[in-house]
Amino acid sequence: MSIKDRLQDDMKAAMRAKEKERLGAIRLILAAVKQREIDERIVLSDIQTLAVLEKMIKQRRESLAQYQNAGRDDLAAQEAFEIDLIQSYQPAPLSEAEVEALIAAAMAATGAQSVRDMGKVMAIIKDQAQGRADMAMVSTRIKARLGG
Repeated sequence: MSIKDRLQDDMKAAMRAKEKERLGAIRLILAAVKQREIDERIVLSDIQTLAVLEKMIKQRRESLAQYQNAGRDDLAAQEAFEIDLIQSYQPAPLSEAEVEALIAAAMAATGAQSVRDMGKVMAIIKDQAQGRADMAMVSTRIKARLGG
């Protein structure tokens, strides 16, 4: 079952159970996915849908920090709820060892020697780790390995 199908089913279940908060968050996710499909005139695959989910999580983490700094606990709680819900649609995260193994395999496949080769390595890893690892952290590790 694709992520979009799961979202549709969960939206129907939330409607039946009258879970307003959950329903609203699922509708936000579906709206973001649909918006990207309309903008790019494509049907998103699961990997592309995961990219949308990652972007939404990143936005909510930034908002969460701002709300906490401003003392808006009500809005911070809403953002935290949405982060948890969005993360429930992502696959299980990769372990540290799995991330290191992906980086090593990608570096070997591309023959990366310097920071200039970082784009090639990231391109390979992005497809495999999308939604399963923090890509900023992966990028930092690759840069460190390439001597950057």
